[in-house]
Amino acid sequence: MNGADRAAGRGLLVVGDVVTDVVALHGSPLVHGTDTAARIRSVQGGAGANVACWAARSGCREAALLARAGAESAAWHRDALERAGVRALLAVDEEVATATVISLVDAAAERTFLTDSGAALRLATEDFAPSMLDGVGWLHLSGYLLFAATSRATARLALRTARERGIPVSVDPASAGFLAELGPKRFLAYAEGARLLLPNADEARLLTGLREPADAAAELSRAFPRVALTLGDRGALLAAGGAVTGRVRARPVPHPVDSTGAGDAFTGGYLAALLAGADHEAAASEGCRTGAEAVATVGGRPPLP
Repeated sequence: MNGADRAAGRGLLVVGDVVTDVVALHGSPLVHGTDTAARIRSVQGGAGANVACWAARSGCREAALLARAGAESAAWHRDALERAGVRALLAVDEEVATATVISLVDAAAERTFLTDSGAALRLATEDFAPSMLDGVGWLHLSGYLLFAATSRATARLALRTARERGIPVSVDPASAGFLAELGPKRFLAYAEGARLLLPNADEARLLTGLREPADAAAELSRAFPRVALTLGDRGALLAAGGAVTGRVRARPVPHPVDSTGAGDAFTGGYLAALLAGADHEAAASEGCRTGAEAVATVGGRPPLP
């Protein structure tokens, strides 16, 4: 019996981050030193929180999120998560504000981030309890946590505890920029033990040094049993055992608005499908569907009911 079979019908725990996203959609190029007209919104985000919300949206039996938020906005984030159907396990930081990301989105819906990690990377080992894994069929770790010592220790503790209990674990590398600073070898060592890796093409290239996404996916699947590599509007590649095992087409998006959180939406849809009993190719197809839905929405989350 594989990990997906054991996970079927059970819940999802995401150990990750909540973020206040300030999204600025600008139709014309940024002009240095003066004003550029934009539509600006403040919305709830964070890679881990986005994954949990998209999983809940996709029918996950129970989705929960462990993250750390600043006292100034913890209630706002908790309310949004619970309205989205996610059980919010938020540690409240009285000293540091919630992480904030300024997302600059151009006319092609491509985004550039300015990131203040705030409380997110202060998620501590005492914030995690093994009982959080009760009834859980899959643990997902946001790779952002691996970029700082305190949150990395927490992520590694959660991963180790899940493995001891036979719960499969997935990791997304989260950020090509932060990944380059940390170094590929260190990231791969920190993520060791995960059953599924979910990189995008840029992250996969950094982790392997290989230019072609298919080659990178195949190489990464020598270190992780399963790899699902996202390619934006070109869909996704699946790999296992050192070889590409499947290619899934993207869903068309007639009017793209904002690509923020598209990868998180893919992950949420993918994991929800696995937990519903789907195989990896069908799960990736569901991930492409939710990813396309995300690109048609401002911010990284599905609209609240």
